[in-house]
Amino acid sequence: MPILSAEECLYPNDLLDAPLGSNDASRWWVLCTKPRQEKAVSRHLYAHEVPFYLPLIKKARIYRGRRRTSFIPLFQGYVFMRGGDEERIISLSSARLARILPVEEAERLRADLRRIAWLIASDAPLAPESRLEAGQRVRIKGGPFGGLEGTVLKRRGRTRLLVSVNFVQRGASIDIDDCQLEYIG
Repeated sequence: MPILSAEECLYPNDLLDAPLGSNDASRWWVLCTKPRQEKAVSRHLYAHEVPFYLPLIKKARIYRGRRRTSFIPLFQGYVFMRGGDEERIISLSSARLARILPVEEAERLRADLRRIAWLIASDAPLAPESRLEAGQRVRIKGGPFGGLEGTVLKRRGRTRLLVSVNFVQRGASIDIDDCQLEYIG
């Protein structure tokens, strides 16, 4: 049982599915938060109806002999927002941001975030990864993650599939068997 229920981490629910239109004045922004302020920023954006995505994962810990589950940001220090100048000013009014980065390759970021959201929704045990290193690009052949693309990593003698958000050089990885992968170059 979680200490607190999961908060709103995606607003609106179709944010990652809606591509940017040619007439759309909004763009994607990466909000770099002050330490441990990701959830406060997402609450602020939600209260002002500003579209955002904060990838949250479950983390179980034992505290004073009891198992506690909480929801923590997958990418510490980052919240992804979509909007124009008005939404950017609203985000700055939270006083919890260190800086705001504009995203030039919006469709690539959206595709990366969709893959991360898919992994989180699958309830697979994820491990946060930072400072990505070059590796072999692969695709999962079948099963519940069939078609998912990523990079192969070796950690402690185990094969892991890394799904990354290249703009912030962060990602998440899952354990996978080599036989489920096919090389895509």
